[in-house]
Amino acid sequence: MPKLKNDRFLRALRREPVDVTPVWMMRQAGRYLPEYRATRSKAGDFLTLCKTPELACEVTLQPLDRFELDAAILFSDILTIPDAMGLGLYFEEGEGPRFSNPVKNAADVDRIGIPDPGDELRYVTDAVSLIRRELDGRVPLIGFSGSPWTLATYMVEGGSSKTFSGIKGMMFDQPEILHRLLVKIGESVALYLQAQIEAGAQAVMIFDTWGGSLSPVHYQQFSLHYMSQIVSKLKSLPGAADVPIILFTKNGGQWLELMADSGCDALGLDWTTSLEDAKRRVGDRVALQGNLDPCVLYASKDAIRREVATTLESFGHGNGHVFNLGHGIHPGIDPEHARAMIDAVHELSRPFHT
Repeated sequence: MPKLKNDRFLRALRREPVDVTPVWMMRQAGRYLPEYRATRSKAGDFLTLCKTPELACEVTLQPLDRFELDAAILFSDILTIPDAMGLGLYFEEGEGPRFSNPVKNAADVDRIGIPDPGDELRYVTDAVSLIRRELDGRVPLIGFSGSPWTLATYMVEGGSSKTFSGIKGMMFDQPEILHRLLVKIGESVALYLQAQIEAGAQAVMIFDTWGGSLSPVHYQQFSLHYMSQIVSKLKSLPGAADVPIILFTKNGGQWLELMADSGCDALGLDWTTSLEDAKRRVGDRVALQGNLDPCVLYASKDAIRREVATTLESFGHGNGHVFNLGHGIHPGIDPEHARAMIDAVHELSRPFHT
């Protein structure tokens, strides 16, 4: 593989000096870009787009061709593992992802297996390899997975949920069944991320989108415990030990110390947690990623610039900050407003690194 031409992102994750703060965006390859919509139309449907390595590579590179981003992130879906487990993933217009065979009881948990990343999920690792080749050292490539808890919520609820009544009912009434499910998902995620690293991912991120819906004790038992096991497994592998791992729990700012104890390299933050506070609490142990409210990008370019400056000032001088949104970019955002944010990060962050 060619030498990296831009390693700011990896250096920041290692809390090493950089010239300017690196920036990328969650969902940076997505519907806000007209070129993405054109490729999606060519694919015919979302799952075909995800499962065709050449198309996944094409949309992964699109934001890099448009913006001065410091990292690429694999274009895929968070629900690839449950789909490979045989739950029957499909998408309903206006309702998002659904499963035709959700997990409702112990028999359903026993029925599902642990997918082989080299078989059922080969299209993902093929995409990773292709993207690395096509990047040709421009920027690092991030691989990712949903967290065991977040994947379990979709698998038990049969899709997205506002109340999590199904999985929380299982958690309170039959915790042993939920733990058996989470063990299987945790093993699957560890194998999946290992395969992405072996295929060329230079950092990996675990998205715990729904961990913030849990109480502190249940977060530790049903979410963080399994993410920590995944971190330990990856860090024990000779080929993966030096690959940075980012943990991101939406609405998880109250648990930063516990998350840092996992052995991860960086923590993602949403906009409800102050970077200044997070740096004070865990900045000596992990890098921090975040944390602009995505809705800022609906505002004027002047307002975007002000909010970027405020975010940079919140972290302050020093190493270990990766600028990002606090969650994924919204489909209705003007791409030029994303550009305004990215350019402002690079311009305004330079004094913090001198």
